[in-house]
Amino acid sequence: MKLTEMKSSVLSAAMRMLGTFAFGCLLTAGVGVAATTSLPLKEAHPDIPLAGKPNRFDYESIDPQRRLLFIAHLGSGIVTVVDLHTNSVVANIRGVPGVHGVLAVPSLNEVFATATDQNRVDVISETDFHIIAHAPAGVYPDGMTYAPREHELFISDEAGQTETVVDTRTNKRVATIRMGGEVGNSQYDPVTHQVFVDVQTRDEIVAIDPRTDKIVHRYRLPEACNDDHSLLLDSPARLGFVACDGNAKLLVVDMNTMHVLSIHKTGSSPDVLAFDAGLQRLYVASESGVVAVFHLEGNKLRLLGRSYLAGDAHSVAVDPKTHEVYFPLENVGGVGVLRIMKPIMNEPDPRRHARKNQLG
Repeated sequence: MKLTEMKSSVLSAAMRMLGTFAFGCLLTAGVGVAATTSLPLKEAHPDIPLAGKPNRFDYESIDPQRRLLFIAHLGSGIVTVVDLHTNSVVANIRGVPGVHGVLAVPSLNEVFATATDQNRVDVISETDFHIIAHAPAGVYPDGMTYAPREHELFISDEAGQTETVVDTRTNKRVATIRMGGEVGNSQYDPVTHQVFVDVQTRDEIVAIDPRTDKIVHRYRLPEACNDDHSLLLDSPARLGFVACDGNAKLLVVDMNTMHVLSIHKTGSSPDVLAFDAGLQRLYVASESGVVAVFHLEGNKLRLLGRSYLAGDAHSVAVDPKTHEVYFPLENVGGVGVLRIMKPIMNEPDPRRHARKNQLG
């Protein structure tokens, strides 16, 4: 657990005792980023209780083909599976100690989960939700990405300062790439066929060629970014979104030139990013419980709302079909829950404009 995570856990516990109103006062006083507008979201369903203790969740991953959501329940060592047709829990895969990252790969009918407490990655079958294999994954495996042409899984080893590469055909480690600093998120770019990785203690984005498993370029980020932990790519638009958890900034990066196009405020200690390509909405969840929502217009972001959602609302996923947004919350009335929200459409629907253009 990073120091920022520890701080936010203590803060969130205090906020549950003080209540949301007190938290808003502390935000205004400078503990986090003050809310600017209400979120363009509303609750779509009652909260879904989740198995395990009321403790920390981490990453989520959606299989859009099978309509399944996978949630890493870090504090309880569980990967929870939610059926998005019914918004109900269909499985709890236990025995994944300290699970941080979770990644569904539909083409393999498999899900990968980093069992950080055991320094390994677990392979889960999407057919019966059983763990079918393990592979070594460094000393602090966290997030992951998949390079389909090489059939390789790239695992961010945060504290080990490496990128671990696993061949998914054999579930064997085939390379360990030294990154020169603590590693944040990893993302595969299907346009350049490269893997891009945050090296957060160097404030760099590093490009890796999966054909050779070698670093091909390092891109230095500007001083406006402190600790680039989070990374998300909009490959068709050739844009990258980088969240800097040391100073609550979000960078928009031109992936062709690797130049920073704009800088935006987020909640304190931004963590997980999710992008809804259909609505062109970017969600930034933070350790402080503040969520920021942006609308992408060309290569520019417009803030739609930035406000406190709930304690430890630092993880987010979005369903590309329904546009519903999923926030696992570690302690609501003494239990962990999945909060499901849907967008409030205050801005023009880009799909409607697209249809108009097609019709002339």
